[in-house]
Amino acid sequence: MNPRVKTVTPTDDYKLLLTFTNGEHGIYDCSPLPDFGVFQEFREEGYFQQVTVVAGTVAWPHNQDICPDTLYLEASRC
Repeated sequence: MNPRVKTVTPTDDYKLLLTFTNGEHGIYDCSPLPDFGVFQEFREEGYFQQVTVVAGTVAWPHNQDICPDTLYLEASRC
């Protein structure tokens, strides 16, 4: 099983700064997401910034989330 998200910090350019439960850090680029379905809500001012960690992944108030395995495997390590 891949590590899960421990902390998340959103940036102004649709990126998530992540810390995983194994201590690794990564950056996940969400900039393509506002063009698709439920993620279009990210275009609303301030909504993307409301991201939180829920059960080891990232989520927003209206139940958008990203698979924790996707976050770990596709995040750029920093």
